[in-house]
Amino acid sequence: MEMLSNIGPIALGVLLLLLIASLYSWTVILGKISIFGKATRESRNFIRAFRKATRLQEVVAFADNYRASPMAQVFVDVYETYKRQTGGTGPPRNMGTLERSAQTAANEAVTSLERRLTWLATIAATSPFVGLFGTVMGVVDAFHGLGTAGAATLRAVAPGISEALITTAAGLFVAVPAVVAYNQFAARIRVFASATDDFCRELLNALEEIPVRAPGGPRGPADEPQEVERGFYK
Repeated sequence: MEMLSNIGPIALGVLLLLLIASLYSWTVILGKISIFGKATRESRNFIRAFRKATRLQEVVAFADNYRASPMAQVFVDVYETYKRQTGGTGPPRNMGTLERSAQTAANEAVTSLERRLTWLATIAATSPFVGLFGTVMGVVDAFHGLGTAGAATLRAVAPGISEALITTAAGLFVAVPAVVAYNQFAARIRVFASATDDFCRELLNALEEIPVRAPGGPRGPADEPQEVERGFYK
């Protein structure tokens, strides 16, 4: 605190800038921890319920309860496309359209998870240099004062240099948590992206397996368009 009370205006401005960056960085980190944790739990529960369901309508009924899950978002978008094609029953008319819808939904879901991570990377990369800038300017001021005073002793220059080095330490204090968090979040996003792609293929397979009503003969209950029995997911 004694050193901070004697710090120069440039170093003080650098410290304030680093404080703002640190607060924003920790806001992003804590927010992403919450979002990723919720997405992981809901994805696990959604996949479990999805594989137990025997009809797509059953999945539609509970999909909105897992909107934090990228898989649930993909299912909702793909099912809307499927419903526009068929009215909600029978085999899909165009699998290519469903594949594009699934890929678009998966990209949007992963992009949503990546939001604000670029700021975290920027803070991690620039904070040490911002702190170094404050240190350089502090050292310049210290030697300038030394030259003005004319007393070329370590006792005369040491306090100014020690005060200047505070900004470098502050820059590292801001950068290290941001670097660790960014790397961890990037790895988690790769896992989400891979799991979402796997789910897209699983969902498209389910839609492709929907049987076609047998042609000819009088229509009875057995001839109505049916959704696929997805027992192979169990």
